[in-house]
Amino acid sequence: MTAELLDLAQDERADLAEFLAALSPQDWHAASLCRGWTVKDVVAHVVSYDELGVFGLAKRFAKGRVVRANEVGVKEFASLSPDDLLAFLRAHLRPQGLTAGFGGMIGLVDGTIHHQDIRRALGRPRTIPVERLRRILPSLPGNPRLGAGRRIKGLRLVATDLDWQHGDGPEVQGTGEALMMAITGRPAALGELSGPGQPTLAARL
Repeated sequence: MTAELLDLAQDERADLAEFLAALSPQDWHAASLCRGWTVKDVVAHVVSYDELGVFGLAKRFAKGRVVRANEVGVKEFASLSPDDLLAFLRAHLRPQGLTAGFGGMIGLVDGTIHHQDIRRALGRPRTIPVERLRRILPSLPGNPRLGAGRRIKGLRLVATDLDWQHGDGPEVQGTGEALMMAITGRPAALGELSGPGQPTLAARL
């Protein structure tokens, strides 16, 4: 399972690198779906944990008081140009360090969601390979860092483009990608969801 997840995470990062290579300088400095972060900031975040050992990780979490560790990482990479960041990403396509955690699941989830944060903000959609979504969606409800559990409590989620359902209660329907984005806190995907539970989910975002 570990090798498989790492392979999927590596494929996702390779797709992201290919997409980033075609962006203009203006695109890199455009806003992403992550509040306060540009596309460049999101890319910095995606790779900012790969070379941290245990000491470096502890230092970053202490500096950021845990909840702001991601912001600390982005600032540490702020001096890199878009070309530098792209080169760094290409040199780290296979997640390592923290992003290789849980058999590669952290790298797969983080890379896929943030890839969409960039693409959606730039108005350049894509179809995520189904095998990636099939591994990501079941992992989201129980991930405390993403906050999906509290957003979807008492709701039933039903993907319309692949075989995935979760929970009981008023139903929320949509593509696997739109469900992934909405339940991890992205209001931009709410308009693509339907069902009697959609207003409840929207209110929780």
